[in-house]
Amino acid sequence: MYTDLKDQLTAELAEIEEAGTFKHERVISTPQSNRITAGPLGREGAQVLNFCANNYLGLADHPRLLDAAKQALDERGFGMASVRFICGTQDLHLQLEEAVSSFLGTEATILFSSCFDANGAVFEPLFGKDDAIISDALNHASLIDGIRLSKAARYRYRNADLDDLRTQLEATRAQNEGRGARRTIIVTDGVFSMDGYLAPLPGICDLADEYGALVLVDDSHAVGFMGDTGAGTPEHFGVSDRVDLYTGTFGKALGGASGGYVSGRAEIVAMLRQKGRPYLFSNSLAPSIVAATLAALELVAGSAELRATLFRNAELFRRRMSEEGFELLEGEHAIVPVMFGDAALAARMADAMLEHGVFVTAFSYPVVPAGKARIRVQLSAAHSEADVEAAVQAFIASRTAVQS
Repeated sequence: MYTDLKDQLTAELAEIEEAGTFKHERVISTPQSNRITAGPLGREGAQVLNFCANNYLGLADHPRLLDAAKQALDERGFGMASVRFICGTQDLHLQLEEAVSSFLGTEATILFSSCFDANGAVFEPLFGKDDAIISDALNHASLIDGIRLSKAARYRYRNADLDDLRTQLEATRAQNEGRGARRTIIVTDGVFSMDGYLAPLPGICDLADEYGALVLVDDSHAVGFMGDTGAGTPEHFGVSDRVDLYTGTFGKALGGASGGYVSGRAEIVAMLRQKGRPYLFSNSLAPSIVAATLAALELVAGSAELRATLFRNAELFRRRMSEEGFELLEGEHAIVPVMFGDAALAARMADAMLEHGVFVTAFSYPVVPAGKARIRVQLSAAHSEADVEAAVQAFIASRTAVQS
C-alpha cells in the first residue's frame, strides 16, 4: 500500500519543486537575535542579519528572560508531566494568568501550550448548533481550524469589509427558522500577519453592539507592542472594554518561545477550564517558559523604549525601500511585505538575500493569494539603523542579481 502512496507523494513534491515554491528550511545555529548564524540545510551557516522572525521587541535572547528561565529550571523543574487539573498547576502558572489579565485589563486568563491550541479550545465549548460564528476571510489558520470544531453555523466576511460583515450579521437573523442565532460572535485577527494590516476594530465593535454579538480578537502579532502600553490592537484603537475575548501568544513579542492564552470575561474563561479540550488534554506550559514570560511582561510594562525603537525601525525601512522603488503594502505595523507577484521570483530574491547577508523568507500561494507572492520583512527593536540600511542595500543588490 505504501508504494502507491510514496509514488503519489513523490510526484506531488516534484510538482511543488518545479513550481519554485518548495519550502526549504534554513538551519540556525545561534540564539534567535538580530544577527544569527544560518544557512541552507546541510551546509555550514554564515552570520546574517535576521529580518524574518516574530521577535518584535528583541526579547528572544534578553538576559533577564534567560535568567528567569534558568532560575525556574532550578526551582520548579524542567516540565510538569501532567495537565493542569490533574497535578500540573504551579504557583507560576497562576501568577502568569493574573499578570496577563492585568496587562490586558481583562477579568480572567487561561494558559495554553500555544495560541493554536487556544484558538482550538475556545469555540467548541461555547458555540453549538443554535449559534453563529462570523469570521474574517483572512483569519489565521488556527482560528479557522478552531471554528470548524464547533457545530455553530459559520459565516465569513471579506477581509476588513464592514459592509460585508453587516450582511453576514443580517444573515444570522434567519437562523433557527427565523428566530435568529442564540449567540453570535465576530472573530478577527488584530493584525493580519501576511499583510501587516490592522483589523478595523472600532467598526467591528460598533456592529457587534448593534447586533448583540460578541467580539474575539486574536492579537498574536500585536500583544506586547501595539497600543500605549503594548496591550495590543484593542488598546491601539481604544476599544479594549468592548472586546469580549482575546487570544494571543507568548511566542512572538513576549519572548518568542511558546505558550498562548485566552483572556476576557470570567465566566467564559471558567467554562474553558471545564471543557476546553487542548487545556484538559495537553501538558501544562513548562515552568521556564512561564517564568521568562513573566519577566517579558515586566519589561514591556516598565519601559516604552523598545516599542518606540521598533516603530522607528519600521518607518525607516518603509521610507528607504519606497525611495529605492520597491513595491510595499501600506501600513503602520512592523510587518512590511515587499511585493513581487511571481512566486518563483520571490523565492529567488530570498535566496539572493541570504547570499548578501540578510535572512528573509518568501511567501506564495497557498499561504498568500496566487499572484501576490512577497517577502515579508519583520522589523525588531533589536535592529539598529545600520542593520535596516544593510537590509535595504541587500534588496537592491539581490534585485540586480536576479534580473541579470
